[in-house]
Amino acid sequence: MAIRSQYIRQLLDAVDNNNANRICIYQEENEQKLIDIGIEVHKYNTTCPFVERVWNRTQQLGDENYSVIIHGKHNHEETRATFSHSQKNAPSIIVKNLAETKYLVDFIDGTMKKDEFMNLFEGKYSEGFDPDVHLTKVGVVNQTTMLATETNEIARLIKEAIAKKFGADRLKEYFADTRDTLCYATNDNQQATYSLLQSKADFAIVVGGYNSSNTSHIVELCEEKLPTYYISTANEILAKNMIRHYDHHTSSMKTSKNFLPDKDKVEVILTSGASCPDATVEDVLQTILSFYDGVKPVEDVLADFN
Repeated sequence: MAIRSQYIRQLLDAVDNNNANRICIYQEENEQKLIDIGIEVHKYNTTCPFVERVWNRTQQLGDENYSVIIHGKHNHEETRATFSHSQKNAPSIIVKNLAETKYLVDFIDGTMKKDEFMNLFEGKYSEGFDPDVHLTKVGVVNQTTMLATETNEIARLIKEAIAKKFGADRLKEYFADTRDTLCYATNDNQQATYSLLQSKADFAIVVGGYNSSNTSHIVELCEEKLPTYYISTANEILAKNMIRHYDHHTSSMKTSKNFLPDKDKVEVILTSGASCPDATVEDVLQTILSFYDGVKPVEDVLADFN
């Protein structure tokens, strides 16, 4: 069974030597906890290569005496795992968004006091982190499911602050270029969504897991432009006039009526999270098409583009 890292403690409290369990361990310290209570651990590395590339980059940054700024949600499994790896090799700190990044910039600029900074980022920096020392030579990496555009903007703000403090001619000494750590699969999906949103549409449906960070970011992009319904499978489309969908702002399910406009030609943006199976998206498409008569087969539509 696969168990999220936040449930590891419950597992450790419940499991004994007579139980054989297969678990997914995202943070390495949990492995030792299992060993300590006498459970034999077999390791299989199924880490996403893009995540592993970020981890390797943090080690390189540490070896070159850079501190690591991680763009991510500090309680997200991937971010905690990246932080766990990073802090072994480099002073590390997590920023969630542009607003938190501006606090870093304020400190680098000298407009924020150290005590205020430490309070704002409590629980989000490595042991012994000293912003006076560790925000002088930095590199930025990200939780791979965050918006790449936001990561780039965070890096730009910090880069400008470093250049202002030490001089643009010495920027390479104090700011590491880490653009190669961005996940191209997530980035491509986000860029495709930006392109879709240039089209006229009545509403959007985003398909993906409700605990998926990259899917929730796609939802956020769509919500800025038009009504958006976040669903996990075609089963959430209850009828032609009713859909059950996830509200990621409140972490709750909602049911909406009359989501399909009452007109002959309905324009829909249909997209998904980066890891959502194509078959799941296809099911959603076919469910929507089933509500209309005289629908042209998908194969014929695709043939028109060849």
